[in-house]
Amino acid sequence: MLKGRNLICLLDFDRWDLQRLLDVSFSMKEKVLTNLVPKSLDGKRIVLLFEKPSTRTRISSELAVSMLGGSPIVIGKNDIQISRGEPIEDTARVLGRMVHGIGARVLKHETLLKLSEYSGRPVVNLLSDLSHPLQALTDFMTIKEIFGTLEKPIAFVGDGGDNVLVSLMAFVAKFGLELKVASPKDMRPRPDIWKRIEEEAESSGAIIEFYEDPYEAVRGASVVYTDVWVSMGQEGEAQKRREVLSTYRVTEDLMRYTSSDSIFMHCLPAVRGEEVEQGVIDGKKSRVWDQAENRLYTAMSAFSLIF
Repeated sequence: MLKGRNLICLLDFDRWDLQRLLDVSFSMKEKVLTNLVPKSLDGKRIVLLFEKPSTRTRISSELAVSMLGGSPIVIGKNDIQISRGEPIEDTARVLGRMVHGIGARVLKHETLLKLSEYSGRPVVNLLSDLSHPLQALTDFMTIKEIFGTLEKPIAFVGDGGDNVLVSLMAFVAKFGLELKVASPKDMRPRPDIWKRIEEEAESSGAIIEFYEDPYEAVRGASVVYTDVWVSMGQEGEAQKRREVLSTYRVTEDLMRYTSSDSIFMHCLPAVRGEEVEQGVIDGKKSRVWDQAENRLYTAMSAFSLIF
């Protein structure tokens, strides 16, 4: 049962919960295409808080609430008293009195935990510095849609502690899948999170391996994934990150070492010429626009099941 639970980290759910979220995502896509969307949020008020700018998350989340019959209340950090120093605990207490659920895109993961604790309402993580669960659900929905199965070897090239990658690893660990990560040796997930991922992987038989050589990581992969080198909040270390990650670019040459049916994925926004060559993201193997569209259906799935 997912109703009323938080969706903050995929590690908090078992495999069957995640499968349910995927199944309903496919169902929602079919219902949107046939104009038969259920009004499961009818009469419900859902606040969508954005401490960071957003394109895909903002649009998919607001559309998901409204298409399901709910009332989305979209607020930025500067729209409310957080910008003037009000504690997040106080904001959460107020929201808990007025809305039925909270979706939040935050600078610090701990903010999500405080929103849940002090509002008493279910919270969905729309992105934090630690994880991006709805993005990972979208990615595996896209993989299943393209290949007909989730059991395809995946390679991630870039920052080994990336928030999207953490959610991808959590999903892989739950389902017993295979993921190879090409990253600098000093870029790894937070130790406490990595311990949980390792434990899940050992239980499910998942393979999650780290490589310093991107060519070794992508060899035979069906899915090659990357993310920007400099995320929001990392601007102060941008030059250093670009230097460290300069050999972890997804190029057309790198893609030649993948399987014959391989695809390229990116959560967007992308910086062409940095983490990915233009010929790759705009090429025939790219499926980034399928991912972007599927963000709507996974948001609809999560909101309908959680709120």
